Amino acid sequence: MTVRFVNYRLAFYISVFLLSGTVLGLDAHFAAVFLPKLHQAFTTFAIVVPSLTIFIFLLTLQWSQPRIEAIVLFVLWAIWLAMGAWSTDIIGTIQCDALVGQRTATKNGDMSAQSYCYEMKVIQAFSWMIFVLCSFAFIILLQLVTQAQRFGRFLIWYEPIQNLGWYGEWPGLYNTTTQPMVQYPQYQYGSPYGYPVQAGNGIAQQPGHSIVIQPSANGGPPTVTQIPV
Repeated sequence: MTVRFVNYRLAFYISVFLLSGTVLGLDAHFAAVFLPKLHQAFTTFAIVVPSLTIFIFLLTLQWSQPRIEAIVLFVLWAIWLAMGAWSTDIIGTIQCDALVGQRTATKNGDMSAQSYCYEMKVIQAFSWMIFVLCSFAFIILLQLVTQAQRFGRFLIWYEPIQNLGWYGEWPGLYNTTTQPMVQYPQYQYGSPYGYPVQAGNGIAQQPGHSIVIQPSANGGPPTVTQIPV
């Protein structure tokens, strides 16, 4: 049931790993040619941000909870927003092709201004890309937690992150095979038993009865019973 979420989360982690590693490698080159004399603030910040991202993701890759994941994604969202804004402020709308033959100062001489511009453009683009990925991941996490609570898992914030189901899937223990998607129940509040009432989806409601849906304790399909009103 949750294999889709686990796979998509892994794909998100790998994408951020690769993008962060690229930013870290480019900034390591800047650190080698600029520090400690030039561009100290941005170069240091650009090393800390991807390094912190990779370190945190290594910690949460194997184990996490939705509440921890939400905090992590929000923090990463904020620092990559700052990274993208700062790099944009530095390189702005400069056209790298116009810098042919120009040089920029380094701690031991100079380097091609065009090469510096291209590397900054990559850092800028990848920073904004990671910011967007973290934004989508944070929104999706909140939606899946809300879905799990709607299915009766009210303590899902404190459960392992692998228990989250993808859209339309029941939350529960991690399985290694995918299962068919289920349709959302149509909720009608005001049931005398305090449970959502579902009509349709192949369930024939008997006259004078209420349909009661009880989520399964182990994350399986819910139990559907009809009780006289």
